[in-house]
Order: sequence, then C-alpha cells, then structure tokens
Amino acid sequence: MSESKKGSNNTYYIIGAVVIIVMIALAVYFVAGSGSQVVAAGDNVSVYYRGSFTNGTVFGDNFNSTPLNFTAGSSEVIPGFSNAVIGMRIGQTKNVSLPPNEAYGEFNKSKVIDVPISDFGNSTVKANTIVTSSSGEQGIIESVNATTAVINLNSPLVGKTLDFEIKLLAIKK
Repeated sequence: MSESKKGSNNTYYIIGAVVIIVMIALAVYFVAGSGSQVVAAGDNVSVYYRGSFTNGTVFGDNFNSTPLNFTAGSSEVIPGFSNAVIGMRIGQTKNVSLPPNEAYGEFNKSKVIDVPISDFGNSTVKANTIVTSSSGEQGIIESVNATTAVINLNSPLVGKTLDFEIKLLAIKK
C-alpha cells in the first residue's frame, strides 16, 4: 500500500474517533444535563413528599398530587425539610428523619390559652373542635367549662420525630 493511502486511512480513523468522542460528550450533556443541576439555598424547588411518624403511620402525602413549591433553606416549610433538599438533584429521592427541633419543635405551654366563652359569640363551643384565631393561628379546643375554653395552639406534630421521603421534581435558580 502506498504511503499516501496509509496517511488518508489514518486521517479517517482520527476523524471517526473525534466524531465518536463528540457524540458521547453530547449524549452525556443532554441525558445528564438537567439532572446535574444541584439545589442550593435560595433556589425555588418543587417536590413530592410523604411524611410519616416513626411507627410508619402516614400523616401527609402529595405523591400523585400537586407538588409542594418552596424556597430551599427558607422558613417557608419546617427547617429540616427545607435544608434536606439542599444538594439534591432533579429526579433524586431522599429519606430523612427529623427530630422535633428540626420539625415543629417541642411542646410550648405558652401556646395553651384560656379564652372566655363570651369571645365565641353565639357559636357552640365544644372540645376537640378546631378553631382559628383572629390572627389566623389554628388550634384545638381541649376542654370547656361554664366560662372558659382551653385552646392548644401547638401544632399536632409538635414534639414528634418525623420521617420524610422527598423526591425533587424541579429547580428554579
């Protein structure tokens, strides 16, 4: 074989190798591109979640429903949940267990208040009724006597360790 033919064959091999390398690089870019984005504090995120108590009882679940949208690292949701998404990638699922101090905190006695029955106007006042204050805070009437209703404004999830399965759906930088 002549030298010029050998040289042209080598050129074809080099061009072929370059084309293959470029195709692989493009495939990696397009397949992993959106999934390589990582959540940072301040990013807006969309997630599915399933929340349960340590005994496995589910208290909240939005899988197959409307995603939860919030700003990562903010106080829009409980601290441990907000911080758990930081570092996640789109499509990733993460399981976290949040102690009370990263969830709804410990029971706060100052959030159990006595309210005069007269403040309810003509409404019927009975125990285990959910009420909303004029400031929008919700609570449950724990007990009622002739003059007073005892209302607990603590979250029903206060003082509990909560387990979450979180799936990251989207990141908006």
